Amino acid sequence: MEPRDLEKVLQPKLAEIRRYLIRLGAGASDAEDIVQDTVYKALLYLEAIDERKFSAWLYKVAINRYFDLCRRKKKFQYSEEVEVHPTPEHELPEAVLLRRERKEKIEEVLAGMIPANRQLILLKYEMELSYKEISAMLGITEGTVKATLYRARQQFKQLYGGEGE
Repeated sequence: MEPRDLEKVLQPKLAEIRRYLIRLGAGASDAEDIVQDTVYKALLYLEAIDERKFSAWLYKVAINRYFDLCRRKKKFQYSEEVEVHPTPEHELPEAVLLRRERKEKIEEVLAGMIPANRQLILLKYEMELSYKEISAMLGITEGTVKATLYRARQQFKQLYGGEGE
């Protein structure tokens, strides 16, 4: 891969990986450190990485570094990146409050999930990756992704308590 092509591929992908790590539970500074380590390893092993699997390779390295960090800290942490969304003027305050409460409940449920299950839920529903992309990224079969994702959805439903929609 040419250096100019590498920069075009890396910039948006690294921002995406950083957001994903924060959603997994990494603090912003930890996510930055992990992304920097991932770039370093990518540059180190650039010649050995299959160009078609470069994105999956980046995610895999970042995820592994995140779980290494979690093991060192002996616990999984959860923090969220604050997002500010302007509310339409015609929206009722009650609707805004209900949406915010639902989002907080979902975040709370995600924080209480088994980390591997949370990871799959985020990859599938927030990042909108296919089963094939997830299996390539995590190095597991599509069948394993489907089965584990089913269990992850069951855990989410159990923790959410069947509330809401």
